[in-house]
Amino acid sequence: MAVEGKADLPAMTATERAIRPRRDPLSDRLILGLFLAPSLVVLLSMVAYPFVSLIYYSFLRFSILRPQVPAEAVGFENYAFLLSDPDLWSRFVFTGQFVFLSVGLQFLLGITIAYILQRDFRGRDVIFTALMLPMMLCPIVVGFLWRYMLNSEWGVVNYLLTLVGFAKLDWLGVTQNALWAVVIADSWMWTPFVILLATAAFRGVPKTIYEAADIDGASAAFRFFMVTLPLSAPILFIALLLRLIDTFKQYDLFFALTGGGPGSSTETVSFALGKLAFSYFYTGEASALAVILLLIIIGLSLIFVRYLTKLGRQRG
Repeated sequence: MAVEGKADLPAMTATERAIRPRRDPLSDRLILGLFLAPSLVVLLSMVAYPFVSLIYYSFLRFSILRPQVPAEAVGFENYAFLLSDPDLWSRFVFTGQFVFLSVGLQFLLGITIAYILQRDFRGRDVIFTALMLPMMLCPIVVGFLWRYMLNSEWGVVNYLLTLVGFAKLDWLGVTQNALWAVVIADSWMWTPFVILLATAAFRGVPKTIYEAADIDGASAAFRFFMVTLPLSAPILFIALLLRLIDTFKQYDLFFALTGGGPGSSTETVSFALGKLAFSYFYTGEASALAVILLLIIIGLSLIFVRYLTKLGRQRG
């Protein structure tokens, strides 16, 4: 019995099947291996080797500045030294404060603006493009830009504050003000990233669901919190994971904006790592701190990936 829609297709004869060339699985795997070989070489040379070297140096007392001095194996002594240092724990606390404030502000602003930009209105594309511009800049450039803007004497931010009746602030000379200065600069640069992903997530929600909610008489707040956010959660969690990782290892913005000051009160863990490695040249201790930082980032990533997998199973 011929299948409907395929009756006009001639059946393949036994002779045609016999002479039809067969694909060799071995040759397919060989071609695939040849295509992947350059990428594997690059990964092994630029990722695997530095990673193995990092772990190896973390168990040594060694300075890259003094290669003539033989490295001494010290086991976990570098890790014990770092984890018993109260200054390092204070930098972890400061890093946590910065990550919480910066990522929280970025998501508050990003989701709010994205919810507005998901609608079609005149000039939307121009506004969206303008909002994306800060994300295109280099973090070191953003740091120096905001350093000039936040100057306590002639910065444009203090000038605007005086216009509305407020007193000038010493943005970079007081620890709490310096923290907020970096939070504002980082949020100015990376809120567009959250806007980009959130807008894509919001516009991906089927319109039929909104139409059904309108028929049921749902309010705008109900639609946002019970429809838009739950259906956009996977993409928003990916954005949150990327921003947490990037903010946690933030270095160049602090280097350009505060220089770790006043004193060392705005040094993050990454900033302390940079000083250990490139100011003091304590290669062993710096490698151990880099491993600790890497383990924290991997732990955060695993938590989010597990939650995303669970969320995907629930939706499936």
